[in-house]
Amino acid sequence: MTSVQAFEQTEPLIEEDYRALSALAVTSFVLGGLSVLAFLGPIFAVICVLGIICGISATMKIRSRRMELTGEGLATAGIALSTFCLIGSMGLFTYVFLTEVPDGHARMYYAELQPTKGVRGEKTPPLAASIDGEKVFIKGYVYPGERQRGIQTFLLVRDQGDCCFGGDPVVTERIQVTLADPERLTYTKRLVKVWGTFRLEEMASAADATKGGVYYHIDEAGWSQ
Repeated sequence: MTSVQAFEQTEPLIEEDYRALSALAVTSFVLGGLSVLAFLGPIFAVICVLGIICGISATMKIRSRRMELTGEGLATAGIALSTFCLIGSMGLFTYVFLTEVPDGHARMYYAELQPTKGVRGEKTPPLAASIDGEKVFIKGYVYPGERQRGIQTFLLVRDQGDCCFGGDPVVTERIQVTLADPERLTYTKRLVKVWGTFRLEEMASAADATKGGVYYHIDEAGWSQ
């Protein structure tokens, strides 16, 4: 047997079929790993959804082109990770939402405290007067003042734009909170939860605001993050 014939006979033994790794499968797996961010906030749930979509698309494409593509295992792992994080985070946030309001308090939103559009001269909506003296629960951000620790009275504002980038928030988007003794607060840029007795009283000046007054108050308050 010649050397050429020997090579021709052994060549099929070392030849392998090449299949490309699906980019969608890799993407799904990476997004599956990043899906753990969903536990930080509902906004990150979009990562989970994208991971699932990429994984399903990759699986369908790989199965239709088995001789060309590989990576179904990565796609399956990506789908599993994304699904677990999506269901787990949504379950956690639902549980928190259903249990975070203290007994005897009613959840309140800043949108409910805004004047009725089109009603001239209305400073506060009728709801504000109807809940005067009621126990409420609301979330917001601490408006920065001179003190950073041991704070008993502070402004709770609607969003981070007001509290973190200067300027004074709209008067109906600020609530002056007075904590019950011995409660005290250390300044934070994170969202905080506040509960206590709602009071409607117009005041010419507000705690830590450089200008403008305040209509809304929460007295004998508690707080948490």
